[in-house]
Amino acid sequence: MNIQRHFTEQEKALQSQVSEFVDREVRPHIAQWYETATLPVELLPKMADLGLFGMHLKGYGCPGRSAVEYGIAMQELEAGDSGLRTVISVQGSLAMTAIHRHGSEEQKNYWLPRMARGEAIGCFGLTEPNAGSDPANMKTTATQESDGWHLTGAKRWIGLASIADVAIIWAKVDGTVRGFVVPTDTPGFKATPIEQKLSMRASLQCDIELDVHLPDSAILPDNPGLKGPFTCLNEARYGIAWGALGAARDSIEVALDYAANREVFDRPLSSFQLTQKKLVDMVVELNKAQLLALELGRAKDAGQLELHQISVAKLANCRTAIEICRDARTILGGNGITGDYSPLRHANNLESVRTYEGTDEVHTLIVGNKLTGHAAFR
Repeated sequence: MNIQRHFTEQEKALQSQVSEFVDREVRPHIAQWYETATLPVELLPKMADLGLFGMHLKGYGCPGRSAVEYGIAMQELEAGDSGLRTVISVQGSLAMTAIHRHGSEEQKNYWLPRMARGEAIGCFGLTEPNAGSDPANMKTTATQESDGWHLTGAKRWIGLASIADVAIIWAKVDGTVRGFVVPTDTPGFKATPIEQKLSMRASLQCDIELDVHLPDSAILPDNPGLKGPFTCLNEARYGIAWGALGAARDSIEVALDYAANREVFDRPLSSFQLTQKKLVDMVVELNKAQLLALELGRAKDAGQLELHQISVAKLANCRTAIEICRDARTILGGNGITGDYSPLRHANNLESVRTYEGTDEVHTLIVGNKLTGHAAFR
């Protein structure tokens, strides 16, 4: 559908820049990183140099790029691997956005420039062992004391936590959810990487244990309540609606190349009707999803985006992407289960992507609430 014709020259230049970074720095090594469950932390400063950390935020040393530019960058990164796009999401859409939207001027001036430059890495502690889709039931609590705050509890599936310099931790204060800026060298903060993952292996998710004392200034002063973390989650969900399509597009490109060069019954695999049907179906669905993401981005830049529309795109595009990756794998036959080819790795990663920042079920009910006026969450 030649969707690039809708991009500005600046957007095309960014796409080329990030695509070249992925070709040079990610594709030659990603199979090994996935095999060994290694997050390539050496790439983080290079991501910062590209202006990818907090790229949608303005001021405080942040790049201030458009929503569409941010989405394009996420699509190109996830064409390399979902785990690397997640780094940008955790750092920028979650941790930096929390400080940018809800922090004090002191917190913004201290942390955001350093995080944009990649000199400080952040994480975002909302999910708990027993509170994923229902964060209102979190058990982490913060109690005000004469010299500050005492924060206790546990968090799970927290990206980048074991290498982070600062954690945004959400806790209950007298029954209301509030955010806290917690330097990770604070005594009583412990982050442990989660091992034996079958998805997002070239990434880093952690358990966090908390028994920390913090100064009065650690609390995020603005937007108490669940609106605080949800504002950040919506930024991450928006990026996912674009990013998942990078995994899908890469899988199609791999399948196209393989089918063109694989000889079966003395003919290229791509010459068979069933193979062509798979390829056509995948490309049609990808183009529809890309147009949805672009419409979402243009609406966001115009200030016309409604929150349920993010749920529509996150739900639809993750669902589309994972089916494309699975179908692309079938074209590769047995070779498709090896690390030499990306579709099954992408499909495995997308099992996580469709789960975090709101499961399929949660986003279905958000859209259902919009359609019917009835909240069916409980």
